[in-house]
Amino acid sequence: QVQLVESGGGLVQPGGSLRLSCTCSGSICSIYVMGWYRQTPGDQRELVATITRSGFRNFADSVKGRFTISRDNTKNTVYLQMNSLRPDDTAVYYCNLKGPTTVDYWGQGTQVTVSS
Repeated sequence: QVQLVESGGGLVQPGGSLRLSCTCSGSICSIYVMGWYRQTPGDQRELVATITRSGFRNFADSVKGRFTISRDNTKNTVYLQMNSLRPDDTAVYYCNLKGPTTVDYWGQGTQVTVSS
């Protein structure tokens, strides 16, 4: 059974930085795409960034140039480094492991609040 556990959320001022971590437990964690999504109340969950096992990255336009994603396959951990944070980055951030067909797992979410 796959389990994803996020950490690193919190309150930060505009222009600040945060680093989110997500550790995956399970035999398939290092195989498939890992990524981060975010959701605000009343809105759909949206893509932030994903990274394949080999390191191919994909970013939402709204975070390009500000966020970076990386993964350590030896630790089954994915990181999201968020710089130049803005109030509209405020959301619950979810870690995801995605593969073919039924492989689609989510973490419990971590709150990121950008406010002065």
